[in-house]
Amino acid sequence: MISLIFYGLGLVLLIEGLVYVLAPHFVEKMLITLQEMPKEQRRLVGACMALVGGLILLFVRTF
Repeated sequence: MISLIFYGLGLVLLIEGLVYVLAPHFVEKMLITLQEMPKEQRRLVGACMALVGGLILLFVRTF
C-alpha cells in the first residue's frame, strides 16, 4: 500500500516537473490566471479536479 502511494507521488512530481521544463510560459500564464480568479472559483476548480482524480483512481482500481 505504501509503495502505491510513493508510486503515485512520483508520477505527480514527474508530470509536474515535465510541465515546468517543457512549458514554463504556460505555467506563468496559469499562475496569473489563478491569481485573477475569485477564491470561491479556485476552490470549485480544485474540488472538481480532486473529484476527477479520485474517480480515475477508483476506475483504475476497479478495472
